[in-house]
Amino acid sequence: MNKKTYVAKNADIKRKWFILDAKDKILGKIATKAAVLLRGKHKTIYTPSIDTGDYVVVLNASKVKVTGRKLKQKVYRRYSGYPGGQKEVTLENMLAKTPTTVLKLAITRMLPKGRLGADMAKKLKIYAGETHAHAAQNPINLEI
Repeated sequence: MNKKTYVAKNADIKRKWFILDAKDKILGKIATKAAVLLRGKHKTIYTPSIDTGDYVVVLNASKVKVTGRKLKQKVYRRYSGYPGGQKEVTLENMLAKTPTTVLKLAITRMLPKGRLGADMAKKLKIYAGETHAHAAQNPINLEI
């Protein structure tokens, strides 16, 4: 048998725009769906080493839900590189101050590391409220 592996080319990639409404949805489920769309794993032309994904707009990031005791127990850490420069913020505080950062971190950490993942992350648009500036792209509403 002479079967050949398909590798997507830039001319074959047709990008669409999708809207995910995070209102009263679980954080992990929204992040997983967005990561799949950004990677292009829902397409038949999916190629792991090529960005075949679509654009994703996430609305109502401030109204996302989490299960269990994650609001109090989940901690985001960052380190400046200096002595005493480690900062810790709980999920509850981060949702109150910057709800878009919570979703951005959850989604981008599911993407590949390096240049490929950075290119995929550029196609992610997150808004804390209902309004967005991408009506001209005719985005498709997706239910989760």
